Amino acid sequence: MQANRLTISEIQAGLKGKTLTCESLARQYLDAIQKHNPDINAFLSIDPDQVILDAKASDQRLNSGGAMRELEGVFAGIKDNIHVHGMTTTCASKILKGFSPVYEATVVKRLREAGAIIMGKLNCDEFAMGSSNENSAYGPVKNPLNRNLVPGGSSGGSAAAVAAGFCTVALGSDTGGSIRQPASFCSVVGLKPTYGTVSRRGLVAFASSFDQIGPLALCVEDAMLVHQVISGKDNQDATSLTHTPKWTPLKKDTGSLADLVVGVPEEFMGEGIDKEVSEAMDQTIQNLKKMGARVVSVSLKLVNRCLPVYYILSSAEASSNLARYDSVRYGPRLHEGGNLDDLYLKNRSLGFGAEVKRRIILGTYVLSEGYYDAFYLKAQKMRTLIRQDFDHAFTQCDVLLTPTSPFPPFSLGAKTEDPMAMYLADICTVPVSIAGLPAISIPVPRTTNQLPVGIQLITPALKEDQLFTYAQAMEVMLKGNHL
Repeated sequence: MQANRLTISEIQAGLKGKTLTCESLARQYLDAIQKHNPDINAFLSIDPDQVILDAKASDQRLNSGGAMRELEGVFAGIKDNIHVHGMTTTCASKILKGFSPVYEATVVKRLREAGAIIMGKLNCDEFAMGSSNENSAYGPVKNPLNRNLVPGGSSGGSAAAVAAGFCTVALGSDTGGSIRQPASFCSVVGLKPTYGTVSRRGLVAFASSFDQIGPLALCVEDAMLVHQVISGKDNQDATSLTHTPKWTPLKKDTGSLADLVVGVPEEFMGEGIDKEVSEAMDQTIQNLKKMGARVVSVSLKLVNRCLPVYYILSSAEASSNLARYDSVRYGPRLHEGGNLDDLYLKNRSLGFGAEVKRRIILGTYVLSEGYYDAFYLKAQKMRTLIRQDFDHAFTQCDVLLTPTSPFPPFSLGAKTEDPMAMYLADICTVPVSIAGLPAISIPVPRTTNQLPVGIQLITPALKEDQLFTYAQAMEVMLKGNHL
């Protein structure tokens, strides 16, 4: 296997055995980026010289007898709405072109402290608003598995970079499915943690009560290793929780899931689910039963309310969070002259793309006098009921199993003129975000001609340790060990 397709454990085994160096691995990643990124468009910025310097420093430390750190030899890409010292943060928007943050995100600092090397900044939907990564001001990202298809969004650059072998792991942000859905479309693993378990300091806010940073990786174990590093209390983030999951990877697979009760919400198995996705779910359920798991049908009765609740609440928060971007305090001045109102109007009109404008307008509307009670307040009450829906479901099972997306990746340009069709891509992921629960998307192995499909596992809040255990067992199962 090529070195730039190795997992973390394989990389560290190579470093220990002296069959691999950080510098040689860095050069393989950089070579892949040079050859293929101009077409895939996953990386927006990268400093190759600094990557090589960091890799050489890591090799020198190890050769001098330094201990192997948790993420030694790991090369990480960072979504371009997360601050990295010395690199611009544009959120894939014209309105932040050239903006350099004065501090580094907590998650990036923790990656560096654990030995990871930062590769660069990854393309995304503008301000993390989108489900296809076609809303970027710097061009769409293409799916490495089939360059006529979208990679999913908004963390499409992060998913594509891992799938293309540009980096070992990547960080994305998930507001309504923006890690899990592109993970499904690019056939990689993507984790959305429990809200509050990962610091949001240094993440440009889209919807503050939803946003969470999480990893995209080649396997469940890699996602877990990164999550353990980046999670934990951060005193500079008021929403940060004192909780770090402890998980030990499976040492030996027994081929049995006899104690596991898997709940399948009936609302995710009917109309609106693509045939290929339904078949993957059916096959997964049959394999779970063969391994001894008990599969039960459960109901999430309010699923049909989740999309309107999400788009009301997230757009309201976006309207408030994005008010600061006026080309006065951040980014370039795109228009000069006129009075202050004219300055704001012209610069925001030129700086924001169509999808961001759409959500700002919607959010401003639902927060306006006369509509706050009818829309925003009612959606907040519904959010509580949706959480209770999940609580009830978990009294009947250990873990919930759903598709990650109702359909496989679609063609570039297929849904750009139909926002409602695009929003439906999030129907399986949004309910989890509303409830603040952890969820992971793992790929279903595909034949040469099949489109990528992912399945989503969901556990109660703060149960990432269980989520990783179940996900790794299912990952082994899906790779065909027990068919």
